[in-house]
Amino acid sequence: MSDRLRQLQEKYRPHFEKIADGASERDATRELPYELIKQLIADGFGAVRVPVEYGGAGATLPELFELLTDLATADSNITQALRAHFAFVEDRLVAEPGPARDAWLRRFVDGDLVGNAWTEIGDVALGETATKVSPTDDPDVFRVNGQKYYSTGSIFADWTDTTAQRTDTGDQVIAVVSTHQDAVARFDDWDGFGQRTTGTGTTIFTDAEVSAENVILFSTRFKYQTAFYQVVLLSVLAGTAAAAEKDFGATLAARHRTFSHGNGPAPQDPQLLQVIGEVSSAAFAARATVYRTAQALQDAYDAAFALREGTLTLEEEERVNDHTELASAQGQVALTGYVTNAISHAFDALAASSSSTSKNLDRHWRNARTAGSHNPWVFKAKQIGDFATNSTVPSRIWAVGSTK
Repeated sequence: MSDRLRQLQEKYRPHFEKIADGASERDATRELPYELIKQLIADGFGAVRVPVEYGGAGATLPELFELLTDLATADSNITQALRAHFAFVEDRLVAEPGPARDAWLRRFVDGDLVGNAWTEIGDVALGETATKVSPTDDPDVFRVNGQKYYSTGSIFADWTDTTAQRTDTGDQVIAVVSTHQDAVARFDDWDGFGQRTTGTGTTIFTDAEVSAENVILFSTRFKYQTAFYQVVLLSVLAGTAAAAEKDFGATLAARHRTFSHGNGPAPQDPQLLQVIGEVSSAAFAARATVYRTAQALQDAYDAAFALREGTLTLEEEERVNDHTELASAQGQVALTGYVTNAISHAFDALAASSSSTSKNLDRHWRNARTAGSHNPWVFKAKQIGDFATNSTVPSRIWAVGSTK
């Protein structure tokens, strides 16, 4: 552990403890953590990756993901709510140096938060984008129109990272739209059984204004973006497993009842301790997987700068990114079933009373199962097998839509 990570963990521990205290109640009532996220970002959490010379903490990617796993242990919903923000930070870190990049790094340090609006609503054809960005009479201003769903984090954010298509050139772009305008409507209409307080819902743009400098060609996005998004979900799974270990273990420790056909009179039956031990081991393995995949992300980040400096060829840099995507997919396939099954098995340590809604222990399984449902792992497993068998590199960019 680096001194920097140790200092950052110490700095944010009070925030994480406060977040953890109300996590179960927020899940039960679907109360969005507006103020908690605001406080966390105000204390510089959104800028931990920003270089020190700009006022950030200069954290490496493995250090960032250690912190995100700590946060997910407190409340996995908040880690997922910040997923798009850290991805956009990463994109700006890798972007070409210049005033536009510097402006964003300063915004992150000043506490600006970025959300997400990528997934199209309705019967949009696979690979197409219904959300449009149009020029105006003012060359510095564009207008955005469209609807998105799964807008994770945007309801808390100052900006939303929006995929769209330019009407004048046909280019696929990212429009980074300020949410501080009436033309952007955000709704907390996500009805999933897990990750209830991520602010994942609908965003509607009705002639929303975006500056020309914030209409960014999608082709210039950082190459390891899909892997990055996936590793955030791995940290969500790892943190959820750690939270389950803590809550199920504490509940077992407080039990006074046991069964006549158990292994003895003590409520902490050896077989039940074994179950908690299995959950603990899953949490350990999940965190280790996050660390290893974060190292792969760091390799891709370093390769981007090595390419720019001329110390790495384009072919070598592409190969690094392919292996980063592969690592994130392997981590996803390994953890999705492992963590959800371990948490499901944890109920065997507590018997029927553990299903009480007043305990809300089921939120850990619901959160893990929901996080594990993103970007279906079955397709990733197929790509991993294709690489292992045929050396076919996994796709780094993909889309979802209707095949009608």
